[in-house]
Parts: sequence; structure tokens; C-alpha cells
Amino acid sequence: MRFRAGLALCGALLTAGCAVPYSPAPVATNFPSTQQAKLQAAAHWGVIARHMATQLSPSLKVNARRPLYVSSQQSSAFAQGVSAHLVTALVNDGYIVVKVPDANTLRIELDTQVVAFSAKRPQYKFAGERTALVAGAWVLTGIDHTIEWLATAAIAGQDAYSWFRSQFATGETPKTEIIVNLSLADESRYYARATSVYYTTDSDRTLYDAAFSPSKTFAVRNQ
Repeated sequence: MRFRAGLALCGALLTAGCAVPYSPAPVATNFPSTQQAKLQAAAHWGVIARHMATQLSPSLKVNARRPLYVSSQQSSAFAQGVSAHLVTALVNDGYIVVKVPDANTLRIELDTQVVAFSAKRPQYKFAGERTALVAGAWVLTGIDHTIEWLATAAIAGQDAYSWFRSQFATGETPKTEIIVNLSLADESRYYARATSVYYTTDSDRTLYDAAFSPSKTFAVRNQ
């Protein structure tokens, strides 16, 4: 009885210790898990352009008679590539895209911002790894077949497991991210706007940020 009473008292103390009614500053918590695509090839730039053009589609259809002009506020390789993909997507969809804007032109403006966070941010992306392996082993050992059949099934199971894991980018969480804004506007107002955020490979930052130049090391020789 005394042992149970002691356990109950410890539990109550622990519970009371966890419940802090007042704090001098907000308590830091994590957001619910989300997924964010990682840009790793120029082909991904085309995917971004087509996706954002689709987001603007309702407003584009309402103003289908007005010509469009695509421009970018940045001169990075990424901004120029996405702008080119946008022109291609719009022309292929039947819109009038002009090279020189006039007073009646609607502008599709691309604006990007590259941000860098601290390195080595944690990423818990394989929470179900052990469970998947145990489940696969249970399925294979629970069926009585030949050794050859088990070997084939094991390979298929590993392929399936790799397929499910392939959605996650390899390596550590990138510290570099890019905010991409696409606006449909004229001189006086915005008609539509789409914003997306992506990870980028840290070593490729110069492709996304024209103002960024990595530091260079120069060797000094004595004459």
C-alpha cells in the first residue's frame, strides 16, 4: 500500500511539474509535420512554372482577351529559367504573350527571395522505418514457401520499401530555401497571386540568388 501511495505521489508531482501555468515567454513548440519539395534539377523549374500558371488560371481566363507580359524582378538563373517556362506554358495554352508591354497589357511578375537558416536542422523523416522492416519480415516468415520464392519476395519487399522512401530527399535538411511569388497585375491592382516555398541544394545557391557570391580564397606568393 505504501509503495502504491508513493507511486501515486510521484505521478502527481511529475504531472504538476509538467503543467506550468505561467511563463515569462511563449513556450517553443513544433508545427505539425508538412512536406516541402527540394529543387534539384532544371526540370523542376518547369514543374514550378506550370503549377503556378495553373493557380493563376481562373483569373487568366477572365482576362483572356488582354495580352500578357512575363517579367522577373531578379536576374538569377532560376528566375530566368522559370520565366522562360512560364512563357512556354502560356503560349501553349493559347494566351497572347507579348515581348513589349503596353497600357493594356497584364503583367505576370515573378519575384523570388532566397533565405538561409542555420545549418544541420533536424529532420525526422523516417519515423516508420523500423515498423516497415518488422512488418516485412513478419509477412515473409509467416508464409511457408521455397527458399527461392522467399528470396524473390524479399527483393520485392525491399524494392517496395525503397519506393516508399523515395519521396524523401537524401542528405541533411538544406539550410537554403526560396520563396517564389507569381503575380498577375497591371499598373493599378493585383488580379491574382500565388506563393510557394521550396528547399534548394545549398551548393547550388548561386543558381537561385544572383546577389550571392561564395567567398574565394586567394593564394599569396612571396616575390
